[in-house]
Amino acid sequence: MAATKLISMHQKKGQSIAKSLKDRCDYAKNKEKTEMGQYISSYACNVKLVDKEFAQSKVEYYNLTGREYKGDIIAWQIRQSFKPGEITPEEANKVGYETAIRFTKGNHAFIVATHTDRAHIHNHIIFNSTTLSCDRKFKDSWFCGLALQKVSDIVCLEHGLSIIEPKLPSERVKRTEYPEHMSYRDQIRKTINECFMQKPKTYDEFIRMMQQAGYDIKFGKHLAVKSKEQERYIRFRSLGAGYTEEDIKKHFEIDEPKKERDFDLLIDIQKKLQQGKGKYYERWAKVFNVKQVAKALLFLQEHDVRDYETLEKMTSDAATRFNELSNHIKAAESRMKEIETLRNHIFNYSDTRDIYVAYCKSGYSQRFYEAHRREITLHKAAKEAFSMLPGRIPKVKDLNEEYQELLTEKREAYSQYRDAKQHMQDFQIAKRDIDLILGLDEKKIKVKKLEKEL
Repeated sequence: MAATKLISMHQKKGQSIAKSLKDRCDYAKNKEKTEMGQYISSYACNVKLVDKEFAQSKVEYYNLTGREYKGDIIAWQIRQSFKPGEITPEEANKVGYETAIRFTKGNHAFIVATHTDRAHIHNHIIFNSTTLSCDRKFKDSWFCGLALQKVSDIVCLEHGLSIIEPKLPSERVKRTEYPEHMSYRDQIRKTINECFMQKPKTYDEFIRMMQQAGYDIKFGKHLAVKSKEQERYIRFRSLGAGYTEEDIKKHFEIDEPKKERDFDLLIDIQKKLQQGKGKYYERWAKVFNVKQVAKALLFLQEHDVRDYETLEKMTSDAATRFNELSNHIKAAESRMKEIETLRNHIFNYSDTRDIYVAYCKSGYSQRFYEAHRREITLHKAAKEAFSMLPGRIPKVKDLNEEYQELLTEKREAYSQYRDAKQHMQDFQIAKRDIDLILGLDEKKIKVKKLEKEL
């Protein structure tokens, strides 16, 4: 099953046609998304020079026709997304190629880049708006998108894939579930959550973490953020509840009111009186302690705690559960950082290999080294990192799959983390209150444990 979308590409403001084409093609050919360029194919053009060839065709078109339009379309993109788990990247690239050749009738040069960085495999098909003869351009029409979907469905059926069955108007319902795709706002919210997992102490430290994550922060009347892939800034206030500038600043307010508990620790009245509290405080503290004792006993009754040994065991179990979740999240985060570092080394090694080979052939020339210091340093760092690995260098595809699995595990663990923390704190407070009621202190509790052991 493949969903298609036809997108027009215009010249970006402040950029030349060549630069605009290069940016679009470079994104489609991204090595990290296409498994080091393994899943890229082309028709009537060179994959490495596709942007230059497209730009040259515009010059030839103008020389032949003399036509020049303001806001002209420089290229078209077909985005073709497949159902997760239904197709392999190799077959997806073939389906994309056949769809493009039929839709353009072989009159336009194009590249097909299959991206595997998402849960759903999808194609970015970029075809030249100018024909191969450079005397005409692709014309959009009212039903061009429907024709594209029809062509895609035919190709999918030929490859044994399912298609999207059109529904009658009476069968259509409002969509509430969407395919797994992270919008720019979803990515920003995810990054904010990851920053708070690192427990920044100040608002400025949080901003620095966002910048280190690759975001550009714009300060002004409204705080806004932009990643390298975005064209425009997105305001924090548009991210929803919990992610606005005001909500983020509340995390760092010193006098932020604490969430009220169902019950709290008992007050040591004698200690407070020694500190100078008066009789009215003593009267209030006695009433407060009575209420807290009642709430603590009710809490224990709800959890079927009938004796002190059971309370000790459940308190210990709650703490163990919380620590297990905390350690699991930390281990997942640590491994995710290792994967991210290793992926960067793999990409750096591939990008700088030719330069390093030339450096070796030059007899390790100092002059060559100074001219390519950064590339050679990155290559050496990658080789050193590879030498520390226990076995063979893993594939980027395997690393991406492991990273997604760890991310899913981390999300599931974190969803239980807060409840486990609250559960542990409730039992610890209840146990402490019971200890005070029974007149037990730490020394007496230790003596009791030793007596049981003996």
